[in-house]
Amino acid sequence: MTLHMTPPKLTQKAIDAALPDGAGPWRMLWDHELPGFGVRVMRSGHKAFTLRYRTREGAQRMESLGDVRKITLAEARRLARERLADVVKGGDPVQERREARAALSVAELSALYLEHHCKPRKASYPDDAQRFRSHVIPAFGERKATDLTAAEVAAFHRRIGTDRGLYTANRTLSLLGAMYAWALREGRIPAGTMNPARGVQKYREQSRARWLTPEEVRRVFGALKTESNPYVRGFFALALLTGLRKRELLGARWADVSDGLLRVPRTKNRQPHLIPLSREAATVLESLPREYGNGHVFPGQRDGEPLCVATIDQAWRRIRAAAGVDDAHVHDLRRTLGSWLVQGGVSLHLVGRALNHESAEATRVYARFALENVRTALDAHGAAVRDAGLGALLEAGE
Repeated sequence: MTLHMTPPKLTQKAIDAALPDGAGPWRMLWDHELPGFGVRVMRSGHKAFTLRYRTREGAQRMESLGDVRKITLAEARRLARERLADVVKGGDPVQERREARAALSVAELSALYLEHHCKPRKASYPDDAQRFRSHVIPAFGERKATDLTAAEVAAFHRRIGTDRGLYTANRTLSLLGAMYAWALREGRIPAGTMNPARGVQKYREQSRARWLTPEEVRRVFGALKTESNPYVRGFFALALLTGLRKRELLGARWADVSDGLLRVPRTKNRQPHLIPLSREAATVLESLPREYGNGHVFPGQRDGEPLCVATIDQAWRRIRAAAGVDDAHVHDLRRTLGSWLVQGGVSLHLVGRALNHESAEATRVYARFALENVRTALDAHGAAVRDAGLGALLEAGE
């Protein structure tokens, strides 16, 4: 009769005494108390606590729990029990760790989002790329995208709001949330990953209604005279004359100028836009030198590239300071065109067409100017009625 001896319980003494057997790359010392738990003794003499288990789907896994010199036997046994409890519930600790190691960082995910979604679909692609570079990547670039929490994003949003303003904070938050929504749709991050931007409350924004008065515009043109770069001077003059957005105007090419029109192939609302050039706008264009080999109206220093946004922003900071309009933005030149047109009697519908607004709602900010024109006309009419006899009638009734 053969007696089957129960394997001894794994002890620290047995672990310390275990030697490689030379028959293979390692040998195992198993623990009879906890099936699948043991110590792997490498040929080199290195020893590590190990757990072997089978997933619910039948796949066999072997996981190292730690070097025997860095973790105690009791700690390793407790860790093994936790892992096995996970397996019973359908988990797979080894596979989960593999996926975690392979998870994309925020920087890697943002690069994919920009290349595969923003670049082919969004006119705001350059702005999106800049927000990632300036805000998201410095804050979270090296973090795993799956690890980011709503609390961290909320703190990040508050920090940008304090340092860079409410508008920038809200746009960056929206961009981060859109990236996670895209990544989930595309399977770039595991299903069920939380979108850390969802639920973070945005700041309330007030519609900006800044435009330049004729006197302020005169001072701006006075400051422009000191700019040595003819393309910088021409850019700001045409920004006021055409109302084009900054990137739309910077992207203008000579091939798009013909028959008194400037064609903008790609705009914010994704529709081509034709701008009739006034006599003054045409004169400004004619004054600009053409750079051989660069088809852009506003050529930059790099071959084939336009002036960069940073060059325009830096120039505007100098110009507005010299003109005493420190609170004015480049975009306010566009608002100035809209406000002046309405004050000149142009209908809101035509102003919306000139500014290429996607909806009438965007043009309503200028409605108050139309009302002021109506008030002026009615005041003039009231004065005429008064002179025609209303004044005498009112005096007789007193």
